[in-house]
Amino acid sequence: MESSFVLLFMFTSLVAFMLSGAGLAFVLGAIAFISTILLWGPAALIVAVLNTFETMTSEALMAIPLYVLMASILQKSAIIDALYDAMETWFSRLNGGLAVGTIAICTILAAMTGVVGAAVAAMGILALPSMLSRGYHPPLALGAICAGGTLGILIPPSVVTIVYAITAQISIGQMFAAGIVPGLMLAGSYMAYVLVRTWFNPALAPKPVHLKPIPLAVKLGKLKSLILPALVVIGVLGSIYAGIATPTEAAAVGVLGAMLSALVTGKLRLSVLSDAATDTLRVTAMILWITIGARAFISVFVATGGADSILTFVETLEASRWVVLGAMVLILIFLGLFLDEIGIILLCVPVFLPIVDTLGFDPLWFGVLFMITAQMAYITPPFGYTLFYLKGVLPEGIGIGQVYRGVIPFFLIQVAILILFALFPALVTWLPELLTQNAR
Repeated sequence: MESSFVLLFMFTSLVAFMLSGAGLAFVLGAIAFISTILLWGPAALIVAVLNTFETMTSEALMAIPLYVLMASILQKSAIIDALYDAMETWFSRLNGGLAVGTIAICTILAAMTGVVGAAVAAMGILALPSMLSRGYHPPLALGAICAGGTLGILIPPSVVTIVYAITAQISIGQMFAAGIVPGLMLAGSYMAYVLVRTWFNPALAPKPVHLKPIPLAVKLGKLKSLILPALVVIGVLGSIYAGIATPTEAAAVGVLGAMLSALVTGKLRLSVLSDAATDTLRVTAMILWITIGARAFISVFVATGGADSILTFVETLEASRWVVLGAMVLILIFLGLFLDEIGIILLCVPVFLPIVDTLGFDPLWFGVLFMITAQMAYITPPFGYTLFYLKGVLPEGIGIGQVYRGVIPFFLIQVAILILFALFPALVTWLPELLTQNAR
């Protein structure tokens, strides 16, 4: 059977099934199952069994449930509440200060948990009512929460980054290092946008008129809420880059740090651990099912020559390699309108990385571009995940339309940062290279 026909059949079926509303894991698995039987007969299904066994016994995948468990425990340990209290104390007298502080907290949460939903939901509950009560322009407040929440995709330790590194077969530690500078630059860009816009138009985020001055001693005392998050981040990332632990072992360090944090805050109870374990089971099962389905789908696709056909097509193109890269990025952004980032990684990375290698690009650098497109997908109307996370906690009188308007400026910032990193790859690669040299 012609590989081009197989390619058309598989992706046409994928689109058709996805439009039916079926789950991605079962769509990918069903297409792989049907294609295998039609092409090679039922006996060939043993390949799918072997792929499933290899996936289930992968040591690198052990990091995923550990990081998710860490995030879930931290979410229930009242650390977020203390961080917000400190942020409000330090930034409340500044135009746009609460929005800037919210983004700062999202950055800290990203470095602690790497889970988008935790930051968005928490800030929607804590920060949004406070900003609205101070007269903040709703789209500005909503956009800051949505954009800040997506930083968990890029700033380590990120579950999405782990899935990308495993799929691309590159170092998880190097991918973590590659995401630090871009993640901080994105966070800084969001804050700069809020400050500049509110400086030109103070009515968007007015200063409180009757707020009493807060003594410096009180402000400094509030900074103690940063101690536990700092210890967790240092424990996880420090153990990796000091060469003490692998990323998987560092995840276990993170779980221990999260439990100690919950103990210190008085939230370490059996019910908390039970709820965290349930959340971990649900998220991990979802990721593993998608992984198994995607591995089966890609195996059939590669075995029938689909990947070779794409490579041959790219090699015969007379277009610049930057045009090809731009086309891949646009495909990723488009898929982000319909699929979650884990599914996009497992579906596209095995197909795109050979093209990236052929074009002479760095897979590590491409991975950061990939993560930024995932952030863009999270806030892109109408199906961005953070939009729905936030919709669940919107107060009465605030509609989803205001959320859409609020995320547009931050989406444009992400586009600008994506172009910046595409034009200057050294901004992404210098830190991983530096850490690699020091390790030697």
